[in-house]
Amino acid sequence: MAKNMQQIETRKKLNFGARFVITLFIVTTFLFLIWLLFYVELPQASRDLINIMVGAYVAVLAKSTDYWFKEKDDPEHKEMEKHLENGDEGNGQGGY
Repeated sequence: MAKNMQQIETRKKLNFGARFVITLFIVTTFLFLIWLLFYVELPQASRDLINIMVGAYVAVLAKSTDYWFKEKDDPEHKEMEKHLENGDEGNGQGGY
């Protein structure tokens, strides 16, 4: 059971790290677009494109914020609870 629990914990840490890096990339890109829009002299055609991209990124940023701050069911947490309730030793079929 300890090996199976360790696999679940490792998977949870990897998922957190991946999601955190993706979120940092999204926020950095959004801030860069805002910087371009307000602090760089751009041709009008480019400003229109940047405005469209900022509008699209607002939706992406909203989804990212929902992920971090909205109540959700974590599949790994449910899997860990199931193993603890059943007292399973694990048959080597959990995770990667």
